[in-house]
Amino acid sequence: MIFKRRDREQWHGRMRVWLLPRRNYARSFRYYWKRMLRIKATPHAIAAGVAAGAFASFTPFMGLHFLLAFAIAWLLAGNMIAAALGTAVGNPLTFPAIWAATHGTGRAILGNSTAGTDGPPVRLGKIWETGELTALWDPIFKPMIVGGVPLGLAVAAALYVLTRFAVAAFQHRRRLRLEQAAGVSANPEFGG
Repeated sequence: MIFKRRDREQWHGRMRVWLLPRRNYARSFRYYWKRMLRIKATPHAIAAGVAAGAFASFTPFMGLHFLLAFAIAWLLAGNMIAAALGTAVGNPLTFPAIWAATHGTGRAILGNSTAGTDGPPVRLGKIWETGELTALWDPIFKPMIVGGVPLGLAVAAALYVLTRFAVAAFQHRRRLRLEQAAGVSANPEFGG
């Protein structure tokens, strides 16, 4: 293969690059931003896809974020590629903050801001051994789902507006550049 490494990197090297990119996070962000801007779709479709992906990242359903983002993007007539890129809102750096915010917001909305401190602590190891995942519903999943909806909607709305204006401006500038280039090459004075 042309673009493969000669010697395959070991698992710990791949894990380090996944957590800490070789260049930096700003470069990765710029790369994904430019990829999103260059998608051939309407500004609404791209913005709706990004918003769907961002909203999906605020749910506690790890491993299902892509599927949830695709379903929401389909309902909103959004772009699926943009939805996949929008799930990058949830990443190893942001997940701890997202989970803490959704859990705290959910507990505040449900009115049990001291939940978990009254009874015995949740023993995750014991729950995994016995297979009683329903024991996680009240203390963890329910508050995260309830808190994830308003926070996810707020972030999705903000990203929708930002993305729609950015994509519309980018596509407008690109159209003007292409029209200018076509006008210059079609002009006989300039050898077109």
